[in-house]
Amino acid sequence: MPRNYTMGGRGGPLPQGPGGRTPPAPRSLRERFGALRNLPPFLKLVWQTSPSLTAWNLVLRLLRALLPVATLYVGKLIIDEVIRLAKTPGAPASFHDWLASGLLVHLGWLLASEFALAVLADVVGRVVSLLDALLSEQFTNITSVRLMEHAATLDLEDFEDSELQDRLDRARRQTTGRTTLMTQLFGQAQDLVTIVSFAAGLVVYAPWLIALLLLALVPAFLGEAHFNAQSYSLNYVRTPERRELDYVRQTGASVETAKEVKIFGLTSFLIERYRRLAAQIYEDNRRLATNRALWGGVLTAIGTVGYYVAYAFIAWRTLRGDFSIGDLTFLAGSFRRLRNLLEDLLIGFTQVAGQALYLDDLFSFFEIEAEIVSPREPRPFPMPIRQGFTFEDVGFRYPGAERWAVRHLSFTLQAGEVLALVGENGAGKTTLVKLLARLYDSDEGRILLDGYDLREYDLDELRANIGVIFQDFMRYNFTAAENIAVGRIEARNDRERIVTAAERSLADEVIEKLPRGYDQLIGKRFRNGVDLSGGEWQKVAIARAYMRDAQVLILDEPTAALDARSEFEIFQRFKELSEGKTAVLISHRFSSVRMADRILVLAEGQIEAEGTTRSCWLGVAATPSCSSFRRPGIGERPPGLSPPQRASQTIVSPGSTLKSIAR
Repeated sequence: MPRNYTMGGRGGPLPQGPGGRTPPAPRSLRERFGALRNLPPFLKLVWQTSPSLTAWNLVLRLLRALLPVATLYVGKLIIDEVIRLAKTPGAPASFHDWLASGLLVHLGWLLASEFALAVLADVVGRVVSLLDALLSEQFTNITSVRLMEHAATLDLEDFEDSELQDRLDRARRQTTGRTTLMTQLFGQAQDLVTIVSFAAGLVVYAPWLIALLLLALVPAFLGEAHFNAQSYSLNYVRTPERRELDYVRQTGASVETAKEVKIFGLTSFLIERYRRLAAQIYEDNRRLATNRALWGGVLTAIGTVGYYVAYAFIAWRTLRGDFSIGDLTFLAGSFRRLRNLLEDLLIGFTQVAGQALYLDDLFSFFEIEAEIVSPREPRPFPMPIRQGFTFEDVGFRYPGAERWAVRHLSFTLQAGEVLALVGENGAGKTTLVKLLARLYDSDEGRILLDGYDLREYDLDELRANIGVIFQDFMRYNFTAAENIAVGRIEARNDRERIVTAAERSLADEVIEKLPRGYDQLIGKRFRNGVDLSGGEWQKVAIARAYMRDAQVLILDEPTAALDARSEFEIFQRFKELSEGKTAVLISHRFSSVRMADRILVLAEGQIEAEGTTRSCWLGVAATPSCSSFRRPGIGERPPGLSPPQRASQTIVSPGSTLKSIAR
């Protein structure tokens, strides 16, 4: 069934917004601040990243938070001391006399104290910035690794779902984009301590000023909360377009696509498409940024009015003699700093709430669980496989598809047998292999291994005993040795095993020509990389199957890009080296399956014919499915037949009588 993804993992059907887009849920003020529930698990992740760095960061921020009020208060004391000294009766006339009198000792200590506080503030600030940078880097790395680990547990079906691709893209962005949230949270905690220290000083003089200040800042706070939610909503809705934008940009300027872009003259088309998508996103961002700047300025002006009302009140109290000049300096500075800190705190709070919305994308992705999993008490995997695999009325339909990919499949893949699957594109050959490796589970029927349901075995053990090389195999931009080692990555340091696998697939001939041999970087993505031809890449890919050395080998169109001579040599070796192993070959050509023990002909997801290679060759004229095989060329003979030999062979077609085909 098709899977839907909501915040919190898979869920029910999603509501559709304009243009078929899925609208974001958090729109009300309550829901926006409800996203703050993501902060505790986020902070837990930060702590787990590096407890020591986090602890030192918090301690130093606490110290840094107390320094401003201490510095300002020392400044007040300096001003008061200067005024007191200026009013001293019979004050000394020269600086030397002032020093000799000892009247400047207290002032000197105050100046030294403020100097020490300034130096300490600078040093602590730099250390905090360093700790932030180190912690952010580690957090990004660890979260990215966790994202990769979790993605690896999901089903293949998940990756083929566009909704999950959008979610994965948003989650991937959060691994780097949320490091600013960490710094902002720590900064807000620091500012909160500073605010408390300043407020404590103001309460002594005029407590109602703090209430006035808070009231004046509320409009700006609500405005920021609104526009942060609008920004998240816009980014959420535009995720598909952003993914398409990244795809077009990569397609227009990458080594993989350069040949076709030039040959087909796609540059103008791609640029026009990029400009159209970018213009749509830019227009939305421009409109939001303009409204934010306009209304933000108006609402901030309200807070500024409140500040100057309080400032005028403090000045009036000083003129009346209620406050000293030092008090005026301290109060004015404290109130100005407090206003800025409160404004930053409230606006920062809305920004944190807005960024917490993005954390939904990260944490909800982590909540998605795979449906194809190992049982709690798996059955021991047979070593070796004794009976083989049995398909019992198996049917499967891809999510969202109306047509069955395969249905009513019933056959047995005997242990040690080389089975060929042939048929036209879309016949269900590759789907059958995906079911065999449990990349998908069947919707109907069941698959047995040595008489037991495939789902009773441990998933990792099952896949560890199956080596599959798909037609659309990956071309990794790794070294030649690593490209082969991916077949059994835990043995990547076993050079002898890698070399042996290369020799078996004839990839050794390719690698010997490379400048650095097995240590040569393959692919043109990185510097000093060397690209291979399609046939050379295919030999490297086939080497992965030998590297895996699994009980079951599956090759999907393994020689499509090879010349006839290389194809013949590879299959000759494959027949010899797969002795005693169970193997499945997928192909369109008869030349690719001549060495198979048995052929299964698939058509429209069902078995249309079954027989030996020799019998199908002899039945080419009478069996429609066999007509897709390449007819014998000049000088070729059917397997096991001499030129004058004529025989009657049998092809077993399920549900039909035995057909006797004479040649």
